[in-house]
Amino acid sequence: MTFKPARLLSALIATATLAAPAFAQNLAVVNGKAIPTSRVDAIVKQVVAQGQGQDSPQLRDAIKRDLIAREVLMQEAIKQGYDKKPDVKQALDSARQAIVVNQLARDYIAKNPVTDAEIKAEYDRFSKTQSGEKEYHIRHILTTTEDEAKAVITKLKGGAKFEELAKTSKDTGSAANGGDLDWAAPSAFPPEFAAGFTKLTKGQVTDAPVKTGAGFHVIKVDDVRAVKVPALDEIKPQIAESLQQSKLAAYQEEMVKKAKVQ
Repeated sequence: MTFKPARLLSALIATATLAAPAFAQNLAVVNGKAIPTSRVDAIVKQVVAQGQGQDSPQLRDAIKRDLIAREVLMQEAIKQGYDKKPDVKQALDSARQAIVVNQLARDYIAKNPVTDAEIKAEYDRFSKTQSGEKEYHIRHILTTTEDEAKAVITKLKGGAKFEELAKTSKDTGSAANGGDLDWAAPSAFPPEFAAGFTKLTKGQVTDAPVKTGAGFHVIKVDDVRAVKVPALDEIKPQIAESLQQSKLAAYQEEMVKKAKVQ
C-alpha cells in the first residue's frame, strides 16, 4: 500500500498515539486532557526512519495540529457514546490485541535472534536443493478446448510463428508478449504443466496439448539453463526474515499446544 504524505502522517499519528507513554511532558492540554510531547517525538522518528521527511519545526507543528484535532474529535466521539458501540468496541479490542501480540513477537525475536550460523545452514540447504536444477524460458498458448490446441500445433508444424499464434491465447497476460512466461523452474508451475515441457529441449514445442485446470496449453521452450544460486550476501536478509517467521510460527504452535482450548 502506498500512502500519500497526509495519509501516512495520519497513520503514524494513530500508531504513536496507541504506543506513547503517558508520563512525558505535555504538548498541549485539550479540555483538561493532556497530549504528551513524546507522541510527536515518536511520529517524527517514524517519518524520518521511513524516509518520508526530515525533523523540522514545520513537521512538528503539523503533527501537533493533527494530534490536537484528533483529541478534540476523540472527546466528541466519546461524548456521543461511540466508544460504547459494539462494533467500535470490537475494533478496539482487535487493535489492542494486534499491538500487544506484535510487541510480544518483537521481543521474542530480540531474545531469540536468528544467528549467522542458522542463516548459513539454511543457505547451504537451499543451495543443495537447487544444485543440478534447471530453469526454462518458455512460452505458451492457452486454448479452451483440446481441438483448438491441436489446431495450433498443426499450424506450428506448417511453419506458423509461435509468437503470432500466441496473440490468440486465452492467457491475456502473456498473449501480447508472444506467450512469454519468462525464466522459471518447473516447480513454479502446476505439476501437469511442468511435465509438459521438462522433457523438451531448446526450440521444441509440445507435440500434444497439455491439459490443466485453466484449459489446454501448447508450450514452447525458448531456452534451458542451470539454476544460478545467488550469493549468500544477496539473499541473506530474505533468509533471515524467513527464519524469523519460522521461529515465530514454532513459538505460536508451542503456546497453542500448552493452552486449554475447549
